[in-house]
Amino acid sequence: MTQDLMHIVEAHGQKQVLNFWNILDESEQEQLFRQLEELDFENLDSLIKEYVLQKPEMHIPEDLSPAPYYPLEPLDEKQQKLYQQAYATGEKLMRDGKVAALTVAGGQGTRLGFDGPKGTYPIAPISQKSLFQYFAESLRRASVKYGHDFTWYIMTSKLNNQPTQDFFEKNNYFGMAPENVIFFVQGTMPAFDYNGKLLLEEKHSLALAPDGHGGTLLALRRSGCLEKMKKDGVEYISYFQVDNPLVSIINPLFVGLHAKENAEMSALMLAKTGPFEKLGNFCVSKDRLMIIEYSDLPAEFAEQRNTDGSLKFIAGSPAIHVISRSFVEKLTAAGRLCLPWHRADKKIPYINSDGIKVTPEEPNGVKLESFIFDALPLASQTMILEADREEEFAPTKNKTGVDSVESCREMIIERDARRLERAGVKVPRRANGRPAVEIEISPLAVMDDEDCINYCRANGITEIVDNGKPVYLK
Repeated sequence: MTQDLMHIVEAHGQKQVLNFWNILDESEQEQLFRQLEELDFENLDSLIKEYVLQKPEMHIPEDLSPAPYYPLEPLDEKQQKLYQQAYATGEKLMRDGKVAALTVAGGQGTRLGFDGPKGTYPIAPISQKSLFQYFAESLRRASVKYGHDFTWYIMTSKLNNQPTQDFFEKNNYFGMAPENVIFFVQGTMPAFDYNGKLLLEEKHSLALAPDGHGGTLLALRRSGCLEKMKKDGVEYISYFQVDNPLVSIINPLFVGLHAKENAEMSALMLAKTGPFEKLGNFCVSKDRLMIIEYSDLPAEFAEQRNTDGSLKFIAGSPAIHVISRSFVEKLTAAGRLCLPWHRADKKIPYINSDGIKVTPEEPNGVKLESFIFDALPLASQTMILEADREEEFAPTKNKTGVDSVESCREMIIERDARRLERAGVKVPRRANGRPAVEIEISPLAVMDDEDCINYCRANGITEIVDNGKPVYLK
């Protein structure tokens, strides 16, 4: 280790991370050296003072009000015309190569009882296509429809980056050109004990954790992806998470409204099912859009009702955004992420001063993460568009129950059945209203209602017959 770096580590009161330096072999020393070299110790000192040595309090602004949004269906002829113009604008931007897709895919499938990156989980109800394949085929269909080969940026983590890339290579990138699938790795933050000291996970390694989905923005810059986007002429980023196969990966109306509003960052919203649904709440304070997490919004706000009985704070966030590339460049211009951090008290395994690995039974330290929605108040202009929950949101967070593999597959079947019905196809249904047969439509064939109408017409499909077998349309 250079004397300069050793001096920096000691000057910032973190010399405990070097306790075992002299007994490490050369490769272990190299690993710890690289980790320490990447740290911004001046910034860490500020973060420790603000987030570790004290617990930041959540302050609810006195002027907090519900955020305005564009409704799912236009309210009048003027708005209908705007939506039509925005849709056409979005389609043109897509044809002109101004839009790229970005998926946050750093998580593992542990909560699904699955050993591997979550994106490799087989989610499709009949074909058993993985989440990654589902998205890839949707992008392939969009590329055909709009005459442009979209680039797909996938943010992995240090843990799952190689397995993710191996999965794509093994499956020939699901028919996409490899040069159009760009992987980049999420950043990390070190963990601290309650005295602000950096923890060691091993004698040769800091205890590191992903820096949150807000870290996507800085990772785009550090990886060179921002520069590639600029070179390729990409102006807008369609951002979504890997666990939601229903999402419209590139939504012409959403992109078009974002562009027409000159927004730097936009969001889809879902009408909440109740005051305490576990979705972030879109709010406004001092004319700035923000999201307040469901756990932080006081009941006196969450339960407020309009005269018709509807929730005032109705707009919930499914974490689907359109972000202007220039906005990401601005937020990361200093080489740092210009977002606030969030503290999480965790049970963090660590190496104690005697070199013994300790697995705590109670929280013993702090991990810091950033949230991408904290960029919203920093944007000069924002826009929110209401989405249909049944058409756009089927998160796969658990193996069973709410927001699970089971519920997601049911929602895919139901969405595809409705799509067929809107195309004039008769679909058999049970007494409870659910489809009487399992139905799945390949994203390669259909990405929207227009596609479905054309597909059914071309294939002479007028009715789905209940013969006890699943129906897979491809």
